[in-house]
Amino acid sequence: MHAELLIHAQWILPVDAENRQLTDHAVAIADGRIQAILPYTEALHSVETQQVVELPGHVLIPGLINAHTHAPMTLMRGLADDLPLMTWLHDHIWPTEQRWVDPSFVADGTRLAVLEMLRGGITCYNDMYFYPEVSAQVTAEAGMRAVIGMIVVDFPTGYAQSADDYIAKGLALRAQYRDHPLIRVAFAPHSPYAVSDVPLQQVQAFADELGVPVHIHLHETHDEVMQSQRDHGERPLGRLDRLGLVGPSLVAVHMTQLEDAEIARLAETGAHVVHCPESNLKLASGFCPVAKLLEAGVNVALGTDGAASNNDLNLLGEMRTAALLGKGVAGSASAVPAADALRMATINGARALGLDGEIGSLEPGKSADLVALDLRDCHTQPLYHPLSQLVYAASRNQVREVWVRGHQVIRDGMPTTINSTEVISAAQVWGERLSRHA
Repeated sequence: MHAELLIHAQWILPVDAENRQLTDHAVAIADGRIQAILPYTEALHSVETQQVVELPGHVLIPGLINAHTHAPMTLMRGLADDLPLMTWLHDHIWPTEQRWVDPSFVADGTRLAVLEMLRGGITCYNDMYFYPEVSAQVTAEAGMRAVIGMIVVDFPTGYAQSADDYIAKGLALRAQYRDHPLIRVAFAPHSPYAVSDVPLQQVQAFADELGVPVHIHLHETHDEVMQSQRDHGERPLGRLDRLGLVGPSLVAVHMTQLEDAEIARLAETGAHVVHCPESNLKLASGFCPVAKLLEAGVNVALGTDGAASNNDLNLLGEMRTAALLGKGVAGSASAVPAADALRMATINGARALGLDGEIGSLEPGKSADLVALDLRDCHTQPLYHPLSQLVYAASRNQVREVWVRGHQVIRDGMPTTINSTEVISAAQVWGERLSRHA
């Protein structure tokens, strides 16, 4: 077998169907894809390779998938903390966006987010924000993978003037990136309270035609549910179901307010849920019933939300919080075990985005999106179970090597495709600008 790259790690967690843990194995990569995963002693004799990367004391995992974020909002990190969601949105975030968000804001904010995510082992993210064509370009230039949201709201912004305008611009974005190796698109209607019935039905019709996901905030707070019952006479999920949006293309974010019948309906229709535990905790939005969803057979992925409400894009941290919170909400120490938390951050996210044939696990034929963490640090010693240490003890500072499609984008903890100094300097300029006009 010929390979361009052979990566030898002390442990490999491929996140396959059996949740195997492999010791002293190697991954052979050619043309950006995984050719084989085999014992290292066997690889030495059977694989001809141009390069061998030795990773003693490291665990190798699939690239993490951040299934919900607003990348440019890194430039609003810490701008309006310790406020409830609607106060945070109406009095701080939306006025700031109205004044400042333009293509340059989105470009610099996305670069900062991409830098942070890659250094934390995230190789793919699912975004929802204005000027998505800018985020797509910046992300592709950095060699990162993304599903870029075709944002839809009813009200005018600097980006578009009406729901029809948003949809038209989204369709143009999809046409531009139709065959791109790293960039996919999804429709991203903001929420049921920000998009009326007709645009939602149009979004679903186009999503069915194009085979793309529909990414939406849903059942985020108790107030959202009460508002929907007041204005529409039904809960938000019921309204979306009536409009034809509840099905395999639905990627429902937050879902902190769920009744048992709604969980059953999500399972029945094949809809996906994205859990954002730290953002929900910070905004006191409620608790997603993750254990119940998983038990019912609902695919649950993991997201950070935006850095303005988290305040980081740290999916390793979200894994730990999801596992711990899941146990507390379920009242069971065995709920949301480490293996489930890792699946939520990898293969479940890929499945929600329609990318599970390409990424989310380390298997022959899939794209070589890989992350290596050094577990020799004091925080992860002694080491009895690499999976448990990864979820409950490891930090993103232990991410040392990252590959996307076989291209190394993080080497020894540092980016190879982004100028960190320039990105941070630009962020500081925006911080000073927003501070002066806060």
